[in-house]
Amino acid sequence: MYNWNDLRFFLELSRQGKLVRTATRLHVDHTTVSRRITALEKQLDVRLFDKSPRGYQLTDAGLRLLPMAEEIETRSTRLYQDIAGKDARLSGTVRISMPEALGSLIIAPRIVDFRKVHPDIEIELVAETRRMSLSKREADIAINLARPESGRLIAWKLCDYRLKLYGQREYLSQHPPINNLDDLAPHSFVSYIDDLIEMPELRFFESTIKNAHVVFRSSNVTAQFNAILNGTGLGLVHCFMAQNQQSLQIVLTNEISVDRSYWLSVHEDLRHVARVDAVCDFVTRVLRDERGLMMGE
Repeated sequence: MYNWNDLRFFLELSRQGKLVRTATRLHVDHTTVSRRITALEKQLDVRLFDKSPRGYQLTDAGLRLLPMAEEIETRSTRLYQDIAGKDARLSGTVRISMPEALGSLIIAPRIVDFRKVHPDIEIELVAETRRMSLSKREADIAINLARPESGRLIAWKLCDYRLKLYGQREYLSQHPPINNLDDLAPHSFVSYIDDLIEMPELRFFESTIKNAHVVFRSSNVTAQFNAILNGTGLGLVHCFMAQNQQSLQIVLTNEISVDRSYWLSVHEDLRHVARVDAVCDFVTRVLRDERGLMMGE
């Protein structure tokens, strides 16, 4: 029979990926963490982690153990609350993956509000367009531009958002006026790098603006935004990014508009883990409260 107290060390190392960080979280030294993991692996007769320069990565056996250990942790917390009649503070790390602009400009500034309610939950925000695998536990929660089509995932729509064609006012004053779609021909544009777009929902530029003369491309939406902001050319910009930028102006507001949606996904094994549930509720509430901002209204 294994020592189930060793599961605490397994869970924290799976979340932190580093012995020293795990030891700090558990208030022990790193040799204790290593010893307890080795003991658990010996008791279960499996290898739970692979060690690499990036840290400790779960093996297939570790991935199978993880949801069961999470469930034991959740039941333990519930027992403490129900039997002892005490409100156990939620703790641990939650990694959430989402598109860069959303993470940087909408979620990150509001983390301070989440911390007031859950000071012991550490959020790791991976803000990029690359899809991360929830099944492989690359992240606990993912926000993407479409509902997932496969996997043991629970998903719901968070909100719609809108992009408009923007240009810097000085750029517009120094270039031919734009009154209709045909007037876009002599203008310069900023966009994505076509062959680096992983999400099909981001392939909207060419279908929205025909035969555009693109002079700058980037896989980074902030780089695109800064290029547009500094007069490199016109570009499709999230309305929530441009809202407070007085130097930007919407171009052909009635003719050009792109609507997309954000969807939240979480692995069904984690849906009722208390700290994950708290982060899901937080993100859902933030985006539903900011509907006007997201749609540029």
